[in-house]
Amino acid sequence: MKTRASTKISAKWVPIFSVFSFLLGMLITTRVWEQPESNGMLISKHQHDQELQVISGDCATKQKPPTKDAMSELYKTHEAIQHARALDKQVSMLQMELAAARSSHEAGISDSNSSATTTGISGEGPPRKKAFVVIGINTAFSSRKRRDSVRETWMPQGEQLLQLEREKGIVIRFMIGHSATSNSILDRAIDAEENQHKDFLRLEHVEGYHELSAKTKIFFSTAVAMWDADFYVKVDDDVHVNLGVLATTLARHRSKPRIYIGCMKSGPVLSRKDVKYHEPEFWKFGEEGNKYFRHATGQIYAISKDLATYISTNQPILHKYANEDVSLGSWFIGLEVEHIDDRSMCCGTPPDCEWKAQAGNICVASFDWSCSGICKSVEKIKFVHSKCGEGDGAVWSALL
Repeated sequence: MKTRASTKISAKWVPIFSVFSFLLGMLITTRVWEQPESNGMLISKHQHDQELQVISGDCATKQKPPTKDAMSELYKTHEAIQHARALDKQVSMLQMELAAARSSHEAGISDSNSSATTTGISGEGPPRKKAFVVIGINTAFSSRKRRDSVRETWMPQGEQLLQLEREKGIVIRFMIGHSATSNSILDRAIDAEENQHKDFLRLEHVEGYHELSAKTKIFFSTAVAMWDADFYVKVDDDVHVNLGVLATTLARHRSKPRIYIGCMKSGPVLSRKDVKYHEPEFWKFGEEGNKYFRHATGQIYAISKDLATYISTNQPILHKYANEDVSLGSWFIGLEVEHIDDRSMCCGTPPDCEWKAQAGNICVASFDWSCSGICKSVEKIKFVHSKCGEGDGAVWSALL
């Protein structure tokens, strides 16, 4: 009995043993579960270190100075861009030349069916004649005396007019349309004058002061259809012109494309209805008091073949403003056009042009700004011609 009692565990050790077993179990369990978590953190940390190495490698690569190969590729890219821009300009010029060729072809068909009376040229000839410059003198039915005063001063007549075309390529015509009434007394008077002088270009246009923008479009279109010229000039019939100086001035710009020559200005847009040059579409130019874009004054200006062809090709969609010179300037907005401001094309009447002529700077054109032409030109243009003219033989010695 005594031996069995000695092998039994005392009751007071049972709670202690239980607590010890619980703590031992917790320790083992914690170690078992911490191992996978620690391994996961180590793997994640390793991946993070690798990513940092890749990123730092990329940064190091970007921070390296460009190699010779990279610079060569960059230079080639720049050259390609410049070449593409040059090709764009060549394509643009080819398109304008194509339009000119198309106009020539259409003109040949049209001219073959037109009469000498309509064109103002007698006899049969090729569809388009080669010329240096075509000068259109804007005139009206009521301006017979003005035309005669021009014929008596700076414009050659008869055989000399034809000789000027043959030898110098300078074509000069009074341009005029038709009256609103078919075969009216006004039209018959122009026909009679044409039979006498052979210096008219008749336009398919109904004459009217407020239709000058339309008349300008039709003039350039008609002139391009009849003559293959380097330049086309519009001038009013109350302006004095020195043909030799004009031809020499144009010749200096002969090699340039898309040339617009005249006395450039940028006057105010007039919104009041009671003024002479009122612009009904003044609101298109911004706030009240704004100025027009740069354009040549309407008394005289010249444009190159490309621009005249552009007008001829796009005539139906070119917008007409109230003032003809503004309309012409607006047609060239957005095009690569060189505006040449030549103040010799807007000299005053004597003594202004006289002083310049005495100093060796003979003017291309003279008129009075106050009258938008020579004031009382019928009586005064002979005086201007005597004081400011270049001399009758100047145009024949002009170097073109």
